[in-house]
Amino acid sequence: MTKRDDLYDTVTAKIIEQLEQGICPWAQPWDAGQAARQFSMPANAGSMREYSGINIILLWISAYEQKFTAQGWMTYKQAADLGAQVRKGETSTTVFYTSQFITKDEKQAAKEQGRKPLPRRYLKKFRVFNIAQIDGLEGDLSFEPEFKTERMSIEAADKVITETGADIREGGLRTYYSPTDDYIQMPDDYRYMDPVNRYRSLLHELTHWTGHHTRLGRFKDVAMKKQSYGAEELVAEIGAAFLCARLGIEPTVRHSDYIGAWLNIMKADNRAIFKAASAASKAAAFITKDEQSYQHKQKAA
Repeated sequence: MTKRDDLYDTVTAKIIEQLEQGICPWAQPWDAGQAARQFSMPANAGSMREYSGINIILLWISAYEQKFTAQGWMTYKQAADLGAQVRKGETSTTVFYTSQFITKDEKQAAKEQGRKPLPRRYLKKFRVFNIAQIDGLEGDLSFEPEFKTERMSIEAADKVITETGADIREGGLRTYYSPTDDYIQMPDDYRYMDPVNRYRSLLHELTHWTGHHTRLGRFKDVAMKKQSYGAEELVAEIGAAFLCARLGIEPTVRHSDYIGAWLNIMKADNRAIFKAASAASKAAAFITKDEQSYQHKQKAA
């Protein structure tokens, strides 16, 4: 096993452990008082840049476990460069950076074969600290989004949903996305006892919608083999959680009956959760057109 494989194994094992305990780490069972603050998107407090992919899930897990209410993070060096200091004895959180390079042998082989060289991807880890673990930070780096009422959350969601231009049809009892005919089917509004659940379901289906070949192209072969279907459901679950976090809606697990399938997928492929989280990040960015409405982004502008 290579060092890189060991990193994938470590993260995958952590996610599997939580799922086996009945906890989906992208929809932690936090109480309502914490959820409004906990479920914002984590960002680097030094660069003001949001984290993406698997790092969102890992930082949410860390915030939950250590009871942080802020979602601003930075490296030890970033804190020091700002004249601040990580408190002695604080534990860091590991996040990951994926990059790629081309070996000399590959360059030569590509040249001889008249093709483009194929890059080799690698995983690099680094450590960050929550701003609650750092003394001496100046300015407002709380990264705590404004509290949003359910009505505000729904209005924000309505705007995002409308601007996608997705074909959303209402009627009947089923909720689904049809990749063949490229439309989303939703039950009539009155069938939802809690209106916010309609938005949670619709954001899940919109994540599926991004997989169409005219958008992000995840459905090249999804003739929906059992394994492929379970993997796509994992993307949609995580994508919906990322979208909920952006819109101030507390995420929930919409399809818990797939947990067994997700466990099988992750046990068979130690990169599956990385792939799913990356695809979910891209889907959320596509749907929101990267329009950020977080308080800390507004203050930084």
